[in-house]
This record gives sequence, C-alpha cells and structure tokens, in this order.
Amino acid sequence: MIVLGIESSCDETAAALVRDDGLVLADVVASQIKLHAPYGGVVPELASRAHLTNIVPVIEQALAVLPRGLSEVDAIAVTNGPGLVGALLVGVQAAKAMAWAKQKPLVGVNHLVGHLLAVYLRRDPASQPLALPMPYVALLASGGHTALYQVDDAQRIQQLGCTRDDAAGEAFDKVGKLLGLGYPGGPIVDKLAALGDPTAVRLPLPMRNKQSLEFSFSGLKTAVAQHVAKHGRPDSDQARADLCASFQRAVVTSLVLKSVAACKQQNVPRLVLGGGVAANRGLRALAQEHCTRAGIDLFVPPLASCTDNAAMIAYAGAQRLVRGERDDLDLTVFSSSPI
Repeated sequence: MIVLGIESSCDETAAALVRDDGLVLADVVASQIKLHAPYGGVVPELASRAHLTNIVPVIEQALAVLPRGLSEVDAIAVTNGPGLVGALLVGVQAAKAMAWAKQKPLVGVNHLVGHLLAVYLRRDPASQPLALPMPYVALLASGGHTALYQVDDAQRIQQLGCTRDDAAGEAFDKVGKLLGLGYPGGPIVDKLAALGDPTAVRLPLPMRNKQSLEFSFSGLKTAVAQHVAKHGRPDSDQARADLCASFQRAVVTSLVLKSVAACKQQNVPRLVLGGGVAANRGLRALAQEHCTRAGIDLFVPPLASCTDNAAMIAYAGAQRLVRGERDDLDLTVFSSSPI
C-alpha cells in the first residue's frame, strides 16, 4: 500500500509517499523559516498564506516519483490537528479535493501520533523494518509540545506526563531570541552549547521531583532572562557559548531524567525520542548515556524524521487504513486535543 501524506499544521508545507511497511518513497518539505524570521516566531496568517502557495507544488513534486502519479496512490492521509487552524485547513482541503476527485480513501492523522510513530520510517530501500516491539515509552519534545507517552500500539497511546507551561522547543527559541541569536533559536543554541561549559552559569533544574513525570520550563527561561538583565547579553563568544551550554544542560537533563523515570515506573525498557527537539545533539548524547546505564534500549529517528514532515503522517495514516479505518469528506480540523 502506498499512502500520500500531507502535513501543514504549522510552518512546514510537506507531502510524502510512504509504504505501509514504513519505506519512504518521497519526502518533500517547503520551509517557512525565512518568512517568519523577522518576527522571531510563526505568524499564523502568514503561515496559512504560504501554505496556499506551496501546497500544490509540494504535492506534485512528491508524486513525480511515481510513473502514473496519483493513480498509483492507494490512499491519502492528512494532518487534521493539532495545529494552527488556518494552516491545517489548507492541507485538509487539498486532501479532500484529491480524495473526492480520484475516489481515494481519506484518513485524518493526529500530528502527535505521527511523531510517536516516526521511528518506524525507513529512508534507505536496502534497510529492514525496525525491530522495535511495543509497548515503548516515547518522549515527544518540539516547539509546541513536550510530553511523555506509553505507546502500546498505534491505536492505544497513553499520556504519562506533559509540560505545565512552555514546551522545550519553545523555551529554546525564546532563549535564543533573548540572546539575539536569530530564529529559530533552538538549533543555534545547540550548536553554541557544544562549545561551552555547561557548569559556567548556575541555573535551576526544572521539576526536580523524580516521582512526577511533568515538565516545566518557564522558570528556567526566567532564570536566563534574569541573568541577562543582571549581567547583560554575553559580550564574548565563549560567554555566549557557556550560557547556552548551561541552559541546554538544564533542559535536556530534565527531559532525560523524566524519560528514564517513566520507563522504570511503567516497567518498559524501551525509550523513543521524537519531535524537533529530538534533533538536539545534547539530548541525544545524554539520553544514550542514561539509557545505557539503566539498561534501557534507546531509539532515535534520523533528523529528517524528527522535524515536521509528511512521511510520518503517511505512515500513521497507513496504520489506520490497515485497521480498516476511513474518514468521510466532512473531516474537520482541531487546534488542540489529547491523543
């Protein structure tokens, strides 16, 4: 089965072709980073307009790998939430139009479920399907979401804990903006952190209570703001790197300790990282260190599968289709909802 996936929940217009065994045949992403950079964050109205411009070319580029194009596609999967309503509508309406015109099955996909299953995507035709049995614990950390889940199967997913305030990626971007590093700040902070001393600036470790699986990053962000207010923005490359390293250390330590604690509490010795923050090198390294020590198997998708993409939507949609699930053409969008 070949599924066309469409993703437009925020600031990435994406289309992909994926087989139900996880093999990615095409994965096209049109980024809006340059569009939103002057504002230091995503502007919903601009995002929606950009999706309108990009949606058809992106889909056409993905379908170009098939000799007969859309005729060879068995079904269409589209993100219908959570996300920016205007942005979601662009992808959903495009998916509905194609499903109606070509009489293809249509399924809506929860964006978060896509991230939780993205670890099964295969981008090398010579590779074998991932031998990752369920259940597993998953940390989903991105610009809009930070939560821990237990994935029993593609249909049964239980939230174990989530952030009380800012998402981890949001905190990275806000600190990057505070330090004048540009947008998006997360990747820049990660790059600078590799050059700094993580013990140089004393910052609080959020939600230290090991019994709780909740996160909180607003206090940490405030601590950085107070440091800058007192000492000013770092005036040297080393001081800037040290502050980034100290901030990143606090964030990833919180994420890793809670994730390992979740695995132990649930007696599930498998941890999956997902979402854009899973691309953070500091997080990957610390997670591997703690998982090895605790006897937990760690699974981390390649970078292309961590950030928003349509391949994960196509794969999650394929799992719904295999179970015989379908959606009607009155498929609606939702801005926020638990899994």
